Amino acid sequence: MPDSSAIFRDDLLAGQVALVTGGGTGIGAAIALELGRLGAQVVIASRKQSHIEPAAAGMSELLGRPVTGLVCDIRDREAVDAVYKDLLARHERLDILVNNGGGQFFGPAETISGRGWDAVVGTNLTGTWNMVHGAHKAWMGRHGGRILNITMLTKRTFPGMAHSVSARAGVEALTRTLAVEWAGTGIRINCIAPGLVLSSGVATYPNGAQLFRQMQQHIPLKRAGSMDEIAWMTAFLASPAGDYITGQTFTVDGGKELWGDWWPIADPKGGLPEVEIPKWPWEA
Repeated sequence: MPDSSAIFRDDLLAGQVALVTGGGTGIGAAIALELGRLGAQVVIASRKQSHIEPAAAGMSELLGRPVTGLVCDIRDREAVDAVYKDLLARHERLDILVNNGGGQFFGPAETISGRGWDAVVGTNLTGTWNMVHGAHKAWMGRHGGRILNITMLTKRTFPGMAHSVSARAGVEALTRTLAVEWAGTGIRINCIAPGLVLSSGVATYPNGAQLFRQMQQHIPLKRAGSMDEIAWMTAFLASPAGDYITGQTFTVDGGKELWGDWWPIADPKGGLPEVEIPKWPWEA
C-alpha cells in the first residue's frame, strides 16, 4: 500500500490536525490514511475500541508516524466533549473534522421500529450535530477550519433506508445553514455523498459481492466507486483548493443519481467488473 498520495502533494496538509469519526474501517479509514499521507496529524475515533486500536496501529505502521485512536460514541455529548478535550491536550489544534461515523440497516419503512428509527437518526443526524457543535465550541469557532460531512444519495428515493436518508438529508440541510452562520469564523463546511462504493462493509450484506456486481448495471459509468475516490474528494475540500467552497454537497456516484434507467447504456466490453471486497491490513 503506497505511503504517498496518488494525486496530491505529500506536504499539502503538513502541520494540520484532522479528526475522522468512523475512521477505523471502510471509507473513514481511507480518508484518514489519505489525510495522513498529505502530512496531517491524524486522529481517528469510533464507538468500538475493537475497531480503533488495530486501525490506529495499522495506520501508524503504514504512515511511519503515530495515528491517535480515541473511543467515542458520537451520540453522547459528554463523550464528544471529552474527545475534543483529549485531542486538544495532545495536539493543541483542530483544522479538519470529517464526520464519517454513522450507520443504518436495511428495512422497509413499515418494519422500522421506533427504537430502530431513533438509533439511526440519533447516530447520523444528532451525532453529526454533536461533532460539529463540539468542534465549533472547542476550537473552530475561534480559529476556523474545515468540516466535511459524509452523507449518502438523498436527491431521489432510497427505498429500504427511510431512516438513514432522512437523517442524511437533515445533515445536508444543517450543512447549508451552518455554512452561512459560521462563514465569518473561517469555517468551511461541505458534504460528500458517495454512491455505490466498494469497502469492507460490502461483506456485511448477504452475497454482498454479487449484489454489488449486479448494481453496477444501474450506474452510467458501469462500476462501483473506490474508497480512495471518496478520500480524494475529501482531501481536495480540506486543502487550499476548497477555500472558496462552502455549504455544498458533492455527489460522487458515477452518475447514478442522474440516470433513471430508461436511457440504455451498454455494458463495457468484457462485461461488468468483478467485485473484490477490499480489506485493511489490520483486519482479520
